[in-house]
Amino acid sequence: MRLITLILLAAFAATTADAATQKASLIVVEKAKRIMTLYAGKKTIKTYRIALGGNPTGHKEQEGDSRTPEGRYTIDAKNPWSAFHLSMRVSYPDRKDRASASRRGVPPGGAIMIHGTPDGLVGADGSIPDWTLGCIAVTNKEVEEIYAMIRPGTPILIKP
Repeated sequence: MRLITLILLAAFAATTADAATQKASLIVVEKAKRIMTLYAGKKTIKTYRIALGGNPTGHKEQEGDSRTPEGRYTIDAKNPWSAFHLSMRVSYPDRKDRASASRRGVPPGGAIMIHGTPDGLVGADGSIPDWTLGCIAVTNKEVEEIYAMIRPGTPILIKP
């Protein structure tokens, strides 16, 4: 029995290590389902539960609306000194977002990140309540894993 347990633990560790060493070619966020999936080609690397802002329904329209943008963007920078453990910046606002905000006479907002979560917000079951200002939050352990798999230039598709 002990040998079987050791084999299963080794297989789990190898699977986890394999996921962390792969490089993602696409990130897909499904806001309504509160999940983010990383892909290498057509293969799913891993899916994560996420937290969003306090007003998550709809596309981000302006600074301070607590919404996460929707559409196609890229990860354009990584920050190892983030206030939220580690972070990766989403290329929002793009030209279309800036033009839309300008027509309405409002700032589009920015600094949309995938980042970690402050201590005390993660529930015993691993859940995280919506708490950001429009960013995509995961646990600190998860953001370390994601950070290792993402390069600047990785596309991110954010769905409603």
